[in-house]
Amino acid sequence: MDARLPRLPPEPPPKAAITAPSGRSGWREARGEPSLAGMFRSIQTAKGGSFWRKLLAFLGPGYLVAVGYMDPGNWATSLAGGSKFGYALLTIALLSNLMAVVLQSLCTRLGVGAGRDLAQACRDSFPRWISLPLWLSAEIAITATDLAEVIGTAIGLNLLFHIPLEIGVIITAADVFLILGLQAFGFRWIEAFVVAMLAVIAACFAVQIAMADPDWGAVLRGFAPTTDIFRNREMLYLALGILGATVMPHNLYLHSGLVQTRGYGEGIEEKREAIKLATIDSTIALCLALTINASILILAAATFHRVGKTDVVELDQAYSFLSPLLGSTLAPTLFAIALLCCGLNSTVTATLSGQIVMEGFLRLRIAPWLRRMLTRMIAIVPAVVVTIWAGEKATGQLLILSQVVLSLQLPFAVVPLVMFTASRAKMGPFTSPRWLTALAAVTAAVIIALNAKLLWDYVSP
Repeated sequence: MDARLPRLPPEPPPKAAITAPSGRSGWREARGEPSLAGMFRSIQTAKGGSFWRKLLAFLGPGYLVAVGYMDPGNWATSLAGGSKFGYALLTIALLSNLMAVVLQSLCTRLGVGAGRDLAQACRDSFPRWISLPLWLSAEIAITATDLAEVIGTAIGLNLLFHIPLEIGVIITAADVFLILGLQAFGFRWIEAFVVAMLAVIAACFAVQIAMADPDWGAVLRGFAPTTDIFRNREMLYLALGILGATVMPHNLYLHSGLVQTRGYGEGIEEKREAIKLATIDSTIALCLALTINASILILAAATFHRVGKTDVVELDQAYSFLSPLLGSTLAPTLFAIALLCCGLNSTVTATLSGQIVMEGFLRLRIAPWLRRMLTRMIAIVPAVVVTIWAGEKATGQLLILSQVVLSLQLPFAVVPLVMFTASRAKMGPFTSPRWLTALAAVTAAVIIALNAKLLWDYVSP
């Protein structure tokens, strides 16, 4: 061959090698194709410019995660807690949110630093006899979340349009077309839809809180810890419900996958910056979630508890009581609008988390609409049965039960997350600092202890 001929450039690696480089030495196998492959690295980030310009490109996934912290199931537990115990359980809302900030920061670290979502990390680290039960636990959590969305959305349709609950529950199956429509336009449209719904929810509660005129001194005292939670079985049950509705297992799988929608590069410094910006995104979004969650509880305490209505657990009860207590027909309408927006938002995140869990644990890829319909059908059956058999009044209790189920599933997602991000063999330069690992370990211990206490109280005579 003539040495003067120009040398051809090397053949580029196949696409799979670009999007799914081999795993680190701490992982059992090379990283496979990412979950949500169609959205992987689909949003380009700013390589230069100001900090705010870079942050803007990372804003979005945190708000999808925040949706899970204010779903319809949260409403039932917060309404019940506020009407029964006034402002006392605000401390649980605050504690839950702080736990969420810590855990979601670990999710960004795992997703960016290791290039794996939590489901993939479990599959690549544990033997099959451990990873399959973890997958089943994640599916139970997603189904419990979906159950809350089904009931919440159906109640919202009933309150606004007087559609019977049984019909409303079935109508919720059509929300799959909303997800498919948004996905067709790109991931940024999904994020924009969620943020718009959150803005509507926040505006609705701002108006209602202004009407309720709560005792702000009592509100501040409600954020202080109290030992009554451990002595009162009913208060502990509601506290665990709030915890389960706030720190949700499927959110950990969801966030570790969503952060990979950003095209942040493969260099160590690029990934460090991506972890920082993604953590800021989720922290800001979770502060908004705390504001809305606290608003629900404050509204219940300032209206129902203040006049002695301590047994409000049904969403339709809250709707009917708001108008006479606040002297305005606007308040219940705003309540119903916010509830419907919450249900629609939660639909988006449950669909995405379901895809991540199935693809990550099982490497099974099915059409998003089929995956969504399977999960929704499983959730619709108990909702329809309870509504027909026990009537509308039982839906609130079913909502609270779904949140306690979520709380009981939490350790099966939290413990692996803490283990992976603390492992230098798996994370390399992106290993969690010791102080963050310690905070996460304490969070996991508190969750496990509260769950053990709840089980002991209800099993012991």
